[in-house]
Amino acid sequence: MQMDGKTVLITGASRGIGAAAARAFANAGANVALLARSTDEIAQIAGDIGEKAIAIPCDVSRYAEVAGAVAATAKAFGGLDVLINNAGAVDPIGHLQDTDPEAWSRTIDINVKGVMHGLHAVMPGMIAQGHGTIINISSGAAHGPVEGWSAYCSSKAAVYMLTRAADKEARDKGLRILGLSPGTVATQMQREIKASGINPVSQLDWSVHIPPEWPAQALLWMCTAAADPYLGDDVSLREDDIRKAVGLI
Repeated sequence: MQMDGKTVLITGASRGIGAAAARAFANAGANVALLARSTDEIAQIAGDIGEKAIAIPCDVSRYAEVAGAVAATAKAFGGLDVLINNAGAVDPIGHLQDTDPEAWSRTIDINVKGVMHGLHAVMPGMIAQGHGTIINISSGAAHGPVEGWSAYCSSKAAVYMLTRAADKEARDKGLRILGLSPGTVATQMQREIKASGINPVSQLDWSVHIPPEWPAQALLWMCTAAADPYLGDDVSLREDDIRKAVGLI
């Protein structure tokens, strides 16, 4: 799973899956652009990686910032081959009737509009060059309701449909578009879920969550032809067959 000469842009790259993915792709030989609102964190990670990485402050809910980051990445590395739409939020957690509508809308802005902004910004260039891979971070919550997660479930269901729609429109133009449903991962998001005390997910023992390096490895595998049967769909890292293909078993 070598990525020598390839350029990868990762949103939400300051921690968790995004940060692990940046390191994994860089270790595989890729140039990486790290996007996040947390400027100090992505600067630190990019500095650790070295000259093959750049840090770009970006709020994915603002299209102009995403488009600017895509242009800056292409200029820095001479193109763009892979987009990982990873930025996401789980808050607000709570019953629908008690949820602040503004907070609910903010999650939609990040989780749904942020993915659409990434797709819209990179697809023309990828179509023009005749190739490109886009991976949207999905969730089991895209396919079933979870108590207290109305914003998150709704947004991830929308992301799943964006994956399907973009694949339908652009597969014949050379683009590979698919989603990764990683399961529960030992990240800050899981700490927020546990602190909420709502629904069975918050009751899970920390030991059952997989490390962020696992989905990072899966993302690398998904950039290869081995993942082509899943184009336009979600790859579930909860499945043993997928874990075996990725090399986690």
